Amino acid sequence: MPATRLMPTEEGQDLIDLTREICAKELAPRVDDAERAAADGESFPTEVFRTLGSAGLLSLPHPEEHGGYAQPYEVYLQVVEEIASAWMSVAVGVSVHSLTAFPVTTYGTDEQRAAMLPAMLSGDTLGAYCLSEPLAGSDIASMTTRAVRDGDHYVLRGRKAWISHAGHADWYTTFARTSDDGGKGLSCLVVPADAEGLSFGTPERKMGLHCDTVREVVYDDVRVPVERRIGDEGQGMAIALSALDAGRLGIAAAATGLAQGALDLAVGYAGEREQFGRPVAQFQGLQFLLADMEAAVTSARATYLHAARLKDAGRTFGKEAAVAKLVATDTAMRVTTDAVQVLGGAGYTQDFAAERYMREAKVTQIFEGTNQIQRLVIGRHLTR
Repeated sequence: MPATRLMPTEEGQDLIDLTREICAKELAPRVDDAERAAADGESFPTEVFRTLGSAGLLSLPHPEEHGGYAQPYEVYLQVVEEIASAWMSVAVGVSVHSLTAFPVTTYGTDEQRAAMLPAMLSGDTLGAYCLSEPLAGSDIASMTTRAVRDGDHYVLRGRKAWISHAGHADWYTTFARTSDDGGKGLSCLVVPADAEGLSFGTPERKMGLHCDTVREVVYDDVRVPVERRIGDEGQGMAIALSALDAGRLGIAAAATGLAQGALDLAVGYAGEREQFGRPVAQFQGLQFLLADMEAAVTSARATYLHAARLKDAGRTFGKEAAVAKLVATDTAMRVTTDAVQVLGGAGYTQDFAAERYMREAKVTQIFEGTNQIQRLVIGRHLTR
């Protein structure tokens, strides 16, 4: 990874350096074996998240008074990028965890923040973000999971799909329909993992990100106290969309880190692999390919940092977040594919991480809103 970045504070650089050290010592040596084991059966890196949590890396952008580090978003995102360059499943998990706490941090009352955030940001717990459904992905307004008011509780019934951390999370930030007023009829509830009636489907067998356990979450008359509703009733759509803007930046940073890891592997291999009596890195055709990969990664990083700085300045950043997600994830797909090409036949084997990087890159173009949805978002910003 690049040794020098523009940092807003010395503390920010120290956090980046700490993350690199943890990645080198704790994550990189374990990732290949863990991902292979998880592909053969469910495996979740709980202890890795606890290591990151004990270092304070699960709570960076959240308020200091409730256990966060109150770091600028650009610092948090560069931490996510560093983690992704070593272990993409874990980086996605860090982004998801931050996303689950975002509604409480941003829309919760003072009492809710005091009651919920310390546990959420302790480093000992993980959250899950429950928005998508089997028939309601990007079309949030068609959501059917319902929360019916019953005295001082809501009763939740329905199911969510493609939920990271399902079955391992300590709470589930859940969006449900509280009225039939289309997108204005959604509300946000924080459901504890031990709630009666909460259950989970069989883990999905995925192309990649095997250590990112994904399942359906099933709500069978789950009772949730009214005080665990975040924001007003009917405010769920606004909360979800706001959270997704921030979450898209997390995925953009993770995709950039994944691409950087693939580029580092390709450069290292090209410098060692010899053909016709010299390293293949000395051939101009390969140098041009590596140069294009570097330019793409650098450009992706610039897009997410630009959006993060707008967010840190309190300015609107929805369009820029969509641009960052689109550019960074398309870059990840292209750069990881090119990395396989640089390694040649070796890149097609599991002896090197290039094939894993390529498999992991594909889903970044799909989750947190497909890249077709990102184009819709960008286009609407430009023409409205």
